[in-house]
Amino acid sequence: MVVVGTWNLENLYRPGGEFGPRDEGAYQKKIEAMAATITGIGPDVLGVQEVGRPEALADLVAALGGEWHTALSQHPDVRGIRVGVLSRLPVSVVADVTAFTAPLAAVQSADTGPATAQTSRGMLAVRVEATPGTPLDVAVCHLKSKLLSFPGGRFQARDEGERARYGAYALYRRAAEATTLRGLADRLVGGHGQERPVVVLGDFNDEPLAATTQIILGPPGSELGTAGALRPDRGDGWRLWNLATLIPEAERYSRVHNGGGELIDHILASRALIERVEEVRSVVGHGLPSVTEDPGARRDAADSDHAPVVARFRL
Repeated sequence: MVVVGTWNLENLYRPGGEFGPRDEGAYQKKIEAMAATITGIGPDVLGVQEVGRPEALADLVAALGGEWHTALSQHPDVRGIRVGVLSRLPVSVVADVTAFTAPLAAVQSADTGPATAQTSRGMLAVRVEATPGTPLDVAVCHLKSKLLSFPGGRFQARDEGERARYGAYALYRRAAEATTLRGLADRLVGGHGQERPVVVLGDFNDEPLAATTQIILGPPGSELGTAGALRPDRGDGWRLWNLATLIPEAERYSRVHNGGGELIDHILASRALIERVEEVRSVVGHGLPSVTEDPGARRDAADSDHAPVVARFRL
């Protein structure tokens, strides 16, 4: 059995900076709460997002105890957050991607200034040996947020025109990032998804049926829950299956936004794994706060505003 999960750690910084907790006490509560959650789910490989400082991730590993291996993207965003991996199994880095998949062009990201041809933060792919002789490739991402920011660091638009424009800019970039993630997935499955165990996971910042999420699936027509889900076809070498529908309905969300639950953290698997899924859960039992458009309001919060999403595979 191999347990693979994804969790947005929500601004994992040491205290005292612009984004981390204001004091050591709040920081220690956060580290302790996260360590308890990770211990409870017992992952073999956990993709993580919003690691603000490598030292903070090291503090979390120390709180977990035991032997853990880590890998971090070398490409943080403007706030310094990046994706990474915590693993009980030795890891080797396969890729750390920032450039949009060619020939995708640069996209507009603000009213003024140059267009961008890079992802908000690096997308990391690692390889572990799930069982002796069985490599497992895991790609971790954190796509552009739906929570909009405006010029001058504002979280509220001056008018509806500005709100609509910046909503479009965010969507352009998230779609380009989803396309780039699909390109990374293509490198990993290589047209041999029936034999290659590959997992693509992370904070997609949108729900399962969103256009950006659907881009990542690859060839359409065999989604779980449809008649053709497990019927072999020519697309199986490239296709990924979103495991969202296997999450019990009552916990099919990973964040609460303005009072409403939404599933924005996902685990996708290649054909080699899809009939080896034992269980998929969203760990919402520790309680999730309802977040607003101002992420700074939670800088002293313990734990995270996301639930871990975890899948168990027979390997």
